[in-house]
Amino acid sequence: MSNSYNYRHLYYFWVAAKEGSMSKAAERLDMAIQTISAQIHELEKSLGYMLFKPAGRGITLTESGYAALKIADQIFSIGEKLPEAVRDAALSPKTKITIGVSDGLPKLITRKLLEPVLKHQDVQLIAHEGEFEDLLADLALHRLDIVLADRPAPNNKNLNVYSEELTKTSIAWYCPKSLVKGSKKRFPELLSELPILLPTSHSTVRLLIDQWFNKQGITPNVVGEFEDSALLKTFAASGLGAFPAAKQIEKELKDTYGMELLGNCEDIYEYFYAIRSEKKIEHPLVEAIIRQ
Repeated sequence: MSNSYNYRHLYYFWVAAKEGSMSKAAERLDMAIQTISAQIHELEKSLGYMLFKPAGRGITLTESGYAALKIADQIFSIGEKLPEAVRDAALSPKTKITIGVSDGLPKLITRKLLEPVLKHQDVQLIAHEGEFEDLLADLALHRLDIVLADRPAPNNKNLNVYSEELTKTSIAWYCPKSLVKGSKKRFPELLSELPILLPTSHSTVRLLIDQWFNKQGITPNVVGEFEDSALLKTFAASGLGAFPAAKQIEKELKDTYGMELLGNCEDIYEYFYAIRSEKKIEHPLVEAIIRQ
């Protein structure tokens, strides 16, 4: 099959299919029947299949024609929305950026990564949280401008996306002051007598934490596992247990959640990535996130 067909050929076919005849299509388009017929023939030649077949004195769609019409309906239905979308964009003073946030990414870290965007006044931020693989698919289809995640995109030529490391942070342990009041043990042995809250395996840092416990000879009393980092911190603030989190957000954990720093995990780092699709024209706010 050739890829030489263009959307004008497809549009003529679409009109003829909707009108049910070449003559009515020519009348609607104010063109000669021969011109319409020739353009549709070019489309058929490019695709390698007949789209119409004779039916009495008129024409009807072939099976290939029905398949082409279904796609054409979608294309030109979207095309009809173009003037409205352009008008709305021209009238809106805000710059829109649509961001995908992997469900394993800590919310406080996400807030820090988006500071270059949030400091702009005329910005409309649209954030979608979801499964890592689903977000990559939406990014590849240009439904998202950028994805923030705790892991790089896998090598997949079909996705046409690439990853850039934004930052990394060491991991530390926190808990409410009430949990350690009166304890005589020091960190990290202290963790052996505390209830522990952990991220689920959705988070890339979970495996490293499990390995760290083994290295320290500690069998943790895990009382909760959470995919949502904000939910984990909320339960921790209620006194449910101690938990690991980025050292980078120590101040926020103390000020917002009343947490106390217990100690640091040596040699454990959490990495954060920006993943974007290959575009010839980059979104200026995406560039701002990358440059931070």
